[in-house]
Amino acid sequence: MVVLRNRCGTERARTDSEAIAAGLRLQSKPIMATTIPGISGKIAGVINRPTNPIFNDNKLKLGTFCTNTIPNMSLVPEVRQPTWANTLASARLADNAGLEAIVPIARWKGYLDDKADHPSNIVFETFTWAAGVAAATQYSAVFATSHAPTMHPMLVAKESATIDAISAGRFALNIVGGWNRREFEMFGIDLMEHDQRYVYLEEWLQLLRRLWTSPTEFDYESKYFRMKRAISRPLPLQPGGVPVMNAALSPMGMRFSAKYSDIGLISPHGTTPEEWRPQVENYKKMAREEFGREIQLWTNCSVVQRETQKAAEEYLHRYSEEYLDTEVMNSLMRTISAENNIPMGSERLEFMRRRMAVGAGHPLIGTAQSIAEELAAISSVGIDGVIMTWVDYVDGVDRFIREVLPPLEQAGLRKPVPKQNG
Repeated sequence: MVVLRNRCGTERARTDSEAIAAGLRLQSKPIMATTIPGISGKIAGVINRPTNPIFNDNKLKLGTFCTNTIPNMSLVPEVRQPTWANTLASARLADNAGLEAIVPIARWKGYLDDKADHPSNIVFETFTWAAGVAAATQYSAVFATSHAPTMHPMLVAKESATIDAISAGRFALNIVGGWNRREFEMFGIDLMEHDQRYVYLEEWLQLLRRLWTSPTEFDYESKYFRMKRAISRPLPLQPGGVPVMNAALSPMGMRFSAKYSDIGLISPHGTTPEEWRPQVENYKKMAREEFGREIQLWTNCSVVQRETQKAAEEYLHRYSEEYLDTEVMNSLMRTISAENNIPMGSERLEFMRRRMAVGAGHPLIGTAQSIAEELAAISSVGIDGVIMTWVDYVDGVDRFIREVLPPLEQAGLRKPVPKQNG
């Protein structure tokens, strides 16, 4: 038996099979309280945020990823360019269909030096982008992604509260410590040693959450921050502050995410979802047993949807092999190797190279039915959400909504979305 808690706090019991059949999932979250030296008081999480769809009852949550820039390392001519019109078109499709998340990538500079016109340099800044998307949508959670060392917590606190107001409580924040040294050099700051990034990120996030919740002004001083009579108003609409996502690959990064994040964005190792099961179970076990928390785990997928498997595979070959931008891919692999302690030529780096040639994350290649079945398999191993990329976002999101969502609803993984007003 499982106990379900609704948003009014009422509890009732259902069998596991009933809960799955109804497409329901537990919504209760233990309140997390933690302290950090130099910050007085405890920063507590919240039980739920009913205005934000990432906490809805769908067993498998879905979203778009990376629509503020190019979707992959391909030079294929038909790739959808990151214009505002294209961003808005895909966002509105996702929003109208009830997808839970619209998540951008944070990038201040691309992957090649001395090539200002390279497409990887064209990236919309994520907070202003999120404000615009929030104003143009009604349902989906709209994320911004922040390289913490490039943005002061005071600025992020204020920007987040503003976007939360624009979105009526649908904002969420994806935080990262950064890894692309060429970006940090533009800001004139040093890229910290890998583990030290998470020491900084912990303090940064604690200050941010304090600014979101403090009833009074406060002083703070440490190695990294000096703040006098700090306060941020308005507060976010969501009690306790906006939800936080963190993408982590390293053991220290995953531990940070398990301790502090509402969502861990993961890249499980293995070519089939069943290979991911122990990784997902161990991650959630760490959050539960070491930190007393329930955490959602989401992952990335790249989608190629066609009428036949053969047509999908042929198109995958076209954009990811025939038109692969090998110059930028080689540069990216060197950067990832150097900044994340992953040896060149290692099996892990080669796996990442194959995945990144396809797009962001696990490949979903085939017909609508086969993609729906793969998503069901991903859900069955404990993944709570999937954010997706396409070569052409507008065409891809439209196909996905029309042909993949219905079988997911029939399988009980998602509920049909009510029609929006206006």
